[in-house]
Amino acid sequence: MSEKQSASHELPGSHREEFAPATAPVPDDEQIEATLVLRRREPVPHEVLLNPIPRDEFVRRYGADPDDVRAVTAEAEAAGAEVLSVDPGERRVRIRASAAVVRELFGTSLQSATHTPPDGAEVRFRQRTGPIRLPDELHERVVAVLGLDDRPQATAHFVAMPAAAAAVSYSPVEVGEIYRFPAAPGGAAPGAGRTVAIVELGGGFDQPDLDTYFSSLGLSTPQVSAVGVDGASNQPGGDPNGADGEVLLDIEVIGALAPAAHLLVYFAPNTDAGFVDAITQAAHASPTPDALSISWGQSEDAWTAQARSAFDDALVDAAALGVTVTAAAGDDGSSDRVDDGAAHVDFPASSPHLLACGGTSLKANAATGEVQSEVVWNDGSGRGATGGGVSDSFGTPSWQRNVGVPPSASGGTGRGVPDVAGNADPETGYRVRVDGTDTVIGGTSAVAPLWAALAARLVQATGKPLGLLPLRVYPGASDGATAPGFRDIVSGDNGAYRAHAGWDACTGLGVPDGEALLQALTTNS
Repeated sequence: MSEKQSASHELPGSHREEFAPATAPVPDDEQIEATLVLRRREPVPHEVLLNPIPRDEFVRRYGADPDDVRAVTAEAEAAGAEVLSVDPGERRVRIRASAAVVRELFGTSLQSATHTPPDGAEVRFRQRTGPIRLPDELHERVVAVLGLDDRPQATAHFVAMPAAAAAVSYSPVEVGEIYRFPAAPGGAAPGAGRTVAIVELGGGFDQPDLDTYFSSLGLSTPQVSAVGVDGASNQPGGDPNGADGEVLLDIEVIGALAPAAHLLVYFAPNTDAGFVDAITQAAHASPTPDALSISWGQSEDAWTAQARSAFDDALVDAAALGVTVTAAAGDDGSSDRVDDGAAHVDFPASSPHLLACGGTSLKANAATGEVQSEVVWNDGSGRGATGGGVSDSFGTPSWQRNVGVPPSASGGTGRGVPDVAGNADPETGYRVRVDGTDTVIGGTSAVAPLWAALAARLVQATGKPLGLLPLRVYPGASDGATAPGFRDIVSGDNGAYRAHAGWDACTGLGVPDGEALLQALTTNS
């Protein structure tokens, strides 16, 4: 071991377990790209989350210190790494280095491995085990090193079925009418002047699908732009049941409900680095997006603490800049696809710095908007159910202390998931078009874009950013009572948790009454 390695410091929260049996060491000359996340100059206070500030002010006060940036880049280059990009405001330094340099600089071993998920093809990736170690010049300045291990980090939370197989289905426009989305002010088109970002970790879209779909709804095709992150790009795979289904679902739900908004779709590698980089890049974009929709996630146990923390910090950036981030709560009930018999919650939905979106099964008259029934989405074991529960990684946020969040599975207190809900059952799903095929898709993946579109319309109606929406919708909520702007869901369960009056770990505060929610936000502003 070199002198530098023997004097190194373990990076807190960086320990990783083996994901799959190693097949061989990573060759010394393999080129690896990684993201170094730097510490803030100072913590972001709660007041800034309540009252978002312009990006230039945010960067000046809460970005990385220039001295830290200089020290980190100098150390990386001295070790033999190439510095690809530096953004002090986003607190990110991207590097490329050989595996040999990575092992020396970060004191870690890298192995090749393969994994075949139950619903996909074989995936080859690098994995590391144990902690990351940092030399003196990086110690404390660097709070996360992401991307050395590029195992798949998340899955898309959607469930598709042939259009003819769904018992009931709706267009996104019909769902918006059932949930009484507010009209645009002054006769403007819904979403006019607004920007909505979407993060995708695979798949892609073709323009003809969008043109055909929106034409069938009697709408003009919205402006949709693809943005590549860390070398990824818009890559439609031609499989309606693959990642393309997630991409088209997100675009078509938001585009149908906010057709005059500009949609920016950020395509990133499905790694911890790619996911964090996409969120950070989207939050810091100009113009600042009004909403950011995330339909990908994984049980919070499957993340390293450093990756969870770096991701959550990126969400703090988004909230402080005025972005409303929405995230799917998961489609596998209270287990979140973990087979240990205990309750788990999905991350990033478990972050306290976004709006976590759970799912219902909705039966309504699409012509009149009359709701006949709406219950917790739970189609039974192995068939899909809304995620929800209590985090073991994040404490109970101040705005949830009065709504009766139960103890977590480990007996502690934690952030309750979800905050809100919407139609998610594929048996009552959304009619969309994917890779030339008309299909019906459900899952909480549909609810995150639904709420992102609603956020954009609320911003359009109020003329001001909403930022961290829970700060604005929970103050009127109390244990056992319906919060202003919501219709409570009181029937059903997701496994470990049952719905009841008031907030619950299946559907949160409930589903939106958009017009009433606008009134509540206007009254409380």
